[in-house]
Amino acid sequence: MYFDDHGPPHFHALYGGDEALVDIESLAVLHGRLPPRAHGLVVEWAALRQEELQEAWKRAKRLEAPGSIAPLD
Repeated sequence: MYFDDHGPPHFHALYGGDEALVDIESLAVLHGRLPPRAHGLVVEWAALRQEELQEAWKRAKRLEAPGSIAPLD
């Protein structure tokens, strides 16, 4: 997440040279792409961490550090 980023609430997922912007609510890719396996892992992680992602987005919009979110177990 980037401080004061544009809406809708989203996060940036990077894998190798690929990047995707993923909507926090729907988990849909808004822009960019990831390889299928990476995309699946990102969606799985985000589904488990949706509430944390929403809170991180709110903090970033207030120009506060969004904090870290645990990886997939």
